[in-house]
Amino acid sequence: MILFLAGTSDARSLAVQIKESGLKLLATVVTDNARVELEKVGIDTMVGRLNSDEMTDLIESEKIEAIVDASHPFAEEASKNAILAAKNANIPYIRYERPVIEQEYEKIIKASSYEEAAEIAAKKQGVIFLATGSKTLQIFSEILLSCPNTRMIARMLPRKDNMEKCEQLGIPQKNIVAIQGPFTKEFDQALYRQYGVTLLITKDSGKEGSVNEKVAAARELDIETILITRPKIEYENKCTTFKEVLEQLPLVLSK
Repeated sequence: MILFLAGTSDARSLAVQIKESGLKLLATVVTDNARVELEKVGIDTMVGRLNSDEMTDLIESEKIEAIVDASHPFAEEASKNAILAAKNANIPYIRYERPVIEQEYEKIIKASSYEEAAEIAAKKQGVIFLATGSKTLQIFSEILLSCPNTRMIARMLPRKDNMEKCEQLGIPQKNIVAIQGPFTKEFDQALYRQYGVTLLITKDSGKEGSVNEKVAAARELDIETILITRPKIEYENKCTTFKEVLEQLPLVLSK
């Protein structure tokens, strides 16, 4: 049995390929929507964030032989907990992570944290398009909502809890873009033009996170971009393709 941490759209495809290779999986996700999508393809799934101790207990109770961590590139705690749990249980750990952004241009400013990105944006002012999701919305709201000559446009998934969070933080409805991607470059450009965006803030979530499209759209419209870089985690078995994961699994399971 493989414990599979699913945190991205491409994780579902990887889970399917592992299942088709003849291995049994138990997937963990953080939303009911993700659970439904995995169960549609016959993969047993549980919902909830697990700390390292809870993950270690699950490994023992379900007789887990290895962990495949396909959580989001910015789900730092999930990966750290999985690494520790694998070490505690003395089982192999494999990390699947999307490749980093493929583009560079002179108007990209790199930030190592959400707080740093917000501080940089506060100095820039203008119309700021926030494409970092809802999880860290409070960080940007606390810094940017009170800035003079600044309008913050927040794009996020169209979920009830996200709308309630926006209301609590004082983000006006006219500044909320509630929609689910992936988005094309042309779609992003239309949004940037609609709102008169002067600065984009996004995370280096990888190609599957449509980061290349967001950045390419900004570049062609001569819009500055703040790119939040990924957390620095030392992975022992890191793969950037499904093929690598499928080749690694038989090797680690045979040890």
